[in-house]
Amino acid sequence: MVRSFQLLLVLGLSVLVASCGKPIADFTFADGNHVAPASVKFENTSRNAERYEWDFGDGGKSVLAAPNHVYSASGNFSVKLKASKGKKAAEASKRIQVTAPAACLVEIETEFGTMTVQLSNATPQHRDNFLKLAEEGYFDGMLFHRVIEGFMLQGGDPDSKTAKPDQALGMGGPSYTVPAEFVDSLVHVKGALCAARQGDQVNPQKRSSGSQFYIVQGKPLTVQELSMIEAGKGIRYTKEQRDAYTSVGGAPSLDRDYTVFGRVIKGLEVIDKIAAAETDPRDRPKTDVKMKIRVIK
Repeated sequence: MVRSFQLLLVLGLSVLVASCGKPIADFTFADGNHVAPASVKFENTSRNAERYEWDFGDGGKSVLAAPNHVYSASGNFSVKLKASKGKKAAEASKRIQVTAPAACLVEIETEFGTMTVQLSNATPQHRDNFLKLAEEGYFDGMLFHRVIEGFMLQGGDPDSKTAKPDQALGMGGPSYTVPAEFVDSLVHVKGALCAARQGDQVNPQKRSSGSQFYIVQGKPLTVQELSMIEAGKGIRYTKEQRDAYTSVGGAPSLDRDYTVFGRVIKGLEVIDKIAAAETDPRDRPKTDVKMKIRVIK
């Protein structure tokens, strides 16, 4: 009985000491190859703490106990955690290495969410042009100035940065065009990133705009509809392409007429959100949908 009481007393004192002790900051995260954009889950192993302040080293911060953070770019980052209790605080720091992706990736950020787009190496002229403009910040502040639900979202007109609400858009761009790069493996399925261009009457070579692009939403087609398009265009789609067109949908009527040079690999739901925006008679959203495009590297 005495021993039991002594044991309880010792345990009670231990708990009291622990509750009154200084906070100890510590954390862990999964080892492995973190490739941008990398989503990293941080496990908080701190003790005697009530509040937490995280600094992820890339400008991101959090006060959650065990946050998840996305590193959009590669680099060697110093992660710091400050654990506090009352007026007492302790800090811990560790480094995390995020490597650049092997593929060419860009992020298109909007108020509706962010889309991650993989640019195709099979269309090098379009890829390199888009990367160059994105790295210069050329697209930042531009609008998705033409939105047609069930079809596509179009942007890339520099005139849209300062456009008035009733201003017609769609004619702006740099002083050059890009030669067409038609690739049979790249088709207008939902999420396809494609180059806008002038019509065949003035542009028989189907050269692409230097900056204007569109992202396909489209809609699912029946097998019969797709077969008719194949016959009319002389195209023979692969089983994978047919399955994509009949399930997630797209705009196959544009294949081999407009260059496809990338695809959305994350954030397809953002397309649907933007496509649902209320538009005016020119198909311009009544509330501006601005974009910011950055290269993931």
